[in-house]
Amino acid sequence: MLFHRRTFVALASAAVVAVSIPRVAAADRPPIRVAVIGGMTMTGMWQKLAGQFEADTGWKIQLVITGPKDVLSPPFKRGEIDLLTMHSADKTTDLVADGYGVNLRPWARNEHTIVGPASDPAGIRGMKDGAAALQKIAAAHAPFVDFYGPGSRELTHKLWQRAGLKPEGDWLLKDESNSPQEIVAFAEKKQAYVVVGRIPVTNGKMALGKMEVLVQGDPEMRRPYVVIEASPQKFPQSNIAGAQALSAWLTGEPGQKFLLDYGKKEPGGIPLFYPIRVPGEDGN
Repeated sequence: MLFHRRTFVALASAAVVAVSIPRVAAADRPPIRVAVIGGMTMTGMWQKLAGQFEADTGWKIQLVITGPKDVLSPPFKRGEIDLLTMHSADKTTDLVADGYGVNLRPWARNEHTIVGPASDPAGIRGMKDGAAALQKIAAAHAPFVDFYGPGSRELTHKLWQRAGLKPEGDWLLKDESNSPQEIVAFAEKKQAYVVVGRIPVTNGKMALGKMEVLVQGDPEMRRPYVVIEASPQKFPQSNIAGAQALSAWLTGEPGQKFLLDYGKKEPGGIPLFYPIRVPGEDGN
């Protein structure tokens, strides 16, 4: 299930106001076992965040597993994880609906970009509106790859809807790359545009080659991450207090401020991660 952006903002705002970090004696604080989506650890952001959380609260974090979302769910379902964070998707909603997790809440976003050839036949370089950029690509009938990666595909289809277009024609290319990591290389061969995440491009997981990031900075091209605590009913042996403490910190003022400050230190001043809300907004 995909949630509307405003729903996430409303949920996050309520969470920041309502949550408080459980107080537990130091002797009764076992490590919080976490599963974290790979982009957060690959960039080093999670490691710094964990250090800040531990300094703030006295709790310790144990990173049990990190990687793509498909490897995170099984250990969570087995009760080996106290807290999980990854992109919002049907898989995360199902974990809650099926009784494995509780308190699903948004806490961060990452950004997608439009990558294309240096020749930029549609003339979209420097734009900050993804839907408007797709309109120009369609009008020019410039080659565009419908990337099969679920996150990029969902976001791209949302942009097409915002643009008021149903793309069709020879210029719309099927993704025939061998793996998600090779999508930019495939688009380069076709001299085509494609929507991809900033993180894999920035960190070299998707090699740019002679392609360029042409469109960036559109808030509508940000994809939310959620945090889920292990269900106390399903897994009474889990570190319930620790998961609640970490979840409250991430969705509350400390975690949101960390993301805001961390983003300002990124090269070029362009964050890889964004808070759900800016601390201090709305009078909170």
